Formats: sequence, structure tokens, C-alpha cells
Amino acid sequence: MRANKAFDEKALLPGGILVVDKPPDMSSAAIVRRIKRLPGIKKVGHAGTLDPFATGVLVCLVNQGTRLSQFFLHGRKTYTATLRLGRTTDTQDHTGAVTAEKPVDPISENSIYQIFSEFMGDTLQTPPSYSALKHNGVPLYRHARAGRMIRKPDRRINISRIEVRDIRLPDITFEVECSGGTYIRTLCADIGDRLGYGGHLLRLDRIESGGFTKKEAIDLEGLEQEAIAGRLERHVTPMADALKGMPSAVADSRVREKIRHGRALAAADLPELADASPKPFYARVTAPGNRLLAVIHVPENKFDYRYCCVFH
Repeated sequence: MRANKAFDEKALLPGGILVVDKPPDMSSAAIVRRIKRLPGIKKVGHAGTLDPFATGVLVCLVNQGTRLSQFFLHGRKTYTATLRLGRTTDTQDHTGAVTAEKPVDPISENSIYQIFSEFMGDTLQTPPSYSALKHNGVPLYRHARAGRMIRKPDRRINISRIEVRDIRLPDITFEVECSGGTYIRTLCADIGDRLGYGGHLLRLDRIESGGFTKKEAIDLEGLEQEAIAGRLERHVTPMADALKGMPSAVADSRVREKIRHGRALAAADLPELADASPKPFYARVTAPGNRLLAVIHVPENKFDYRYCCVFH
């Protein structure tokens, strides 16, 4: 489909989320470029890249929805992954050059379960040298391809669930729920080292991201067909609905006017938030009909609300 050259603002789709089932051998950036060609879409971004060989849930934010990216990038994600033992690579996945090989002897299931369980909870992880993280403004993978292997400081990650699903040595398939920013290929390499054989990521499928599951996703070709049929909007999750789990309040006409002019909000303006978590949190403010007006930050003392995003 050809990209739109001019935009009629009235023809734009409402801002929101498209949940795409990413195919293998295609970059996340290429998915974004394809979506941007669809009618009614002016802006597109994604909330958490997937390596080209990986598949699964790619949360794409469209039009005004791109302003919500900060609330999805660091959210929890769930993957199904396959670790292949006995072979390490420079990229920690099957696309890289082999750096070491070792025959894999039989390993008891109990030993495998025990090692996997040790990665539960909070831990530090060293980001891979082949990654999109930047050093002096340049992605690490470009430095690495030029022979400059740069190590970034360890970062704290959290693994809330990790379950072995299938053992067919040298392959072990598992499911993991983790914090944003967790590198599954690094996790595979670290588990392989703990098992004594080294290893790399063979397959990766993201089955949930930002509260959206693979069952909700549509493949790219299907999305393009729906656009041709004029049914693209039915696949856009409205912005207010996309912020799953975020406390919400409905603004009356007086509060809507305050938001419209950017005036400060007080606790009395949004009484629904009074009983929310005592910790600092973000909240969505909607108009009747579930139209998102703003996302605000509510501090621990429940005063001095701060605007994060305002939508007109």
C-alpha cells in the first residue's frame, strides 16, 4: 500500500494501539514503516523492539497514541523461548558467529529446574554488546560489527516467573515473565553457563506485552487487508482502554475546562483517586464516553498533580 502524501485531520484514525503479531525475519522498524503506509495513520511507534528473527506481540502506537510510549516501554513482558545448550555465539542468539562448542551430556531434570529457579526475582544483567543500546550516540551493535566490543554497566531486571516447558537436549524451551529491558538471549547465555555447557537463544516468541496478548494480535498482512476493506479502526484499541490497570477518573465539565486550559488540578477535582494506592502513581483522566483527556502523576501526598500528557 502506498503511503499517504497529505493528511486530512478528519480522516485520521483515533489515537490508540495496534497489536501486531510480528513475523520472523522482519525488523520492528520495518513493521512500523508498513503500518505508516496504511490510510488514516500519520504517526507510528512501537513499545519495545523485537529482534528480526523473533516473533510475537509488537505493541504499535498510532497517531496521538505515540505519546503514551513511556507507559509501555518499561512494562512487563512474557516470552516463550528455546535455549540451545553446547554452543555460544557472539550475539547470544542463533544469528551470530559461533565462539565455543561443547558436547552436551545428559542432565537431570531436577538440575535443570533448580538452575532455572535461581534466576527468579531481582538480579543484575549485563546488556549484550550486540544490542540497540547506544554508546556516544551509536548503537552498540554497530560498534561490535566494527570490532569494538563495548560493555555497558549491569542493569537491574526482575523475573517474576520462569517455567521450563520442554526438555529435549540440547534444547530447553521455557516461558518467562520479566521486566522491560530484560534480554532473553542474555538470560539464555547465563543459564547455559550455569549448566556448564554455554548456550544461545534459538527461538523467541513474545506472547504478552503491556497487557496485550498474542490472542489479541493481528498479522501484518491481515491488518493491510482490513485497511483495504475500511475496517482498520476496529483493530485500534482506544488510548483510555490501552492503559490497562491504571487508575482512572472521569472529569466533569468544570474539570474538563481546567484541563483544556492547562490549569492545575486538585484532589477535590478527581475524588475517585482519593482511595487509590498511597504510593505515587499515574492516572488517566477521561471525558464521559471514555475519551482520554490526560494522564497525570499523583504524588504520595495526593496533592500537586502533574500533567504527563494532555489530549485535545
